[in-house]
Amino acid sequence: MEDRVLGLHHITAIAGNAQRNYDFYTKVLGQRLVKKTVNFDDPETYHFYFGNETGTPGTIITFFPWEGIQQGRNGAGMATNIGYSVPEESLDFWKDRFTKFSVSAGEIAERFGELYLPFQDPDGLNIELIVPDKEDSRKSWQTEEVKTATAIKGFHSVTLTLRDIEATAKILTEVFGYRLFKQEGNRYRFVTDAVENAAIVDLLEDPQAGSGVNAGGTNHHVAFRVKDDNILMEYREKILSRGLQITQKIDRDYFYSLYFREPGGVLFELATDNPGFGTDESIDQLGSGLKLPKQYEGYRARIEKALPILR
Repeated sequence: MEDRVLGLHHITAIAGNAQRNYDFYTKVLGQRLVKKTVNFDDPETYHFYFGNETGTPGTIITFFPWEGIQQGRNGAGMATNIGYSVPEESLDFWKDRFTKFSVSAGEIAERFGELYLPFQDPDGLNIELIVPDKEDSRKSWQTEEVKTATAIKGFHSVTLTLRDIEATAKILTEVFGYRLFKQEGNRYRFVTDAVENAAIVDLLEDPQAGSGVNAGGTNHHVAFRVKDDNILMEYREKILSRGLQITQKIDRDYFYSLYFREPGGVLFELATDNPGFGTDESIDQLGSGLKLPKQYEGYRARIEKALPILR
């Protein structure tokens, strides 16, 4: 089973103001800042990782907060919604909390037999808090205001919007090992039994969907999880055999990655469990210091001066 795709690893999105992004995810949603580093291709921009205590794969949302970036727009060929798993009977707590912090939120509704609460982060990113039909046993990070009984457990699902789901569905089923679980209207739910959680991908088929703009408040890519870099390279061959372009293995310091664009247009990443976020900080110190990729360490003073001050 360990040579399979193990559900979601992380999801990366684009934000605007760094302080606002940090405040919302740590103070309002109660997530831990697991790693504060920089964009590999733009080292004067932060790369934040938010998740549970140790940054377990399947709990991590990451952001590139580009100051002053234009507002994005969801469209075909994009990940258009992130689903977080929360404990049973916690949605009223979150609805009240969103009111308190003036968060744009919808009404509690039901889909596939599960209750969910839709909302948007300050940049307009679409997120849902979902009570899964099976208990989520993952240990959540808790804060003074967001305790275990209501705290986010990690990812439940991700939604991809596509004009035609067929080619994307084949990647999920024939390469990644997912299966079609259920359909509601134009939403098709795919699941994997390789893991208990972060195991769902919803494909939303909309032939009339317009083109999106990948900027503030949109998702940049979706990363799927594999155990290690040996298995990662096996998947590289599988992707190449289907006639798709895929990158060479990239060392992201905390995991190894491959990137490819699936036939529907969504940027997919395959990312490893190893080596993890504890390579340069102890667990109790995660996220406390600015960690730079080794190629930028010699420019630390200049980078620190360019980055927005984070309070």
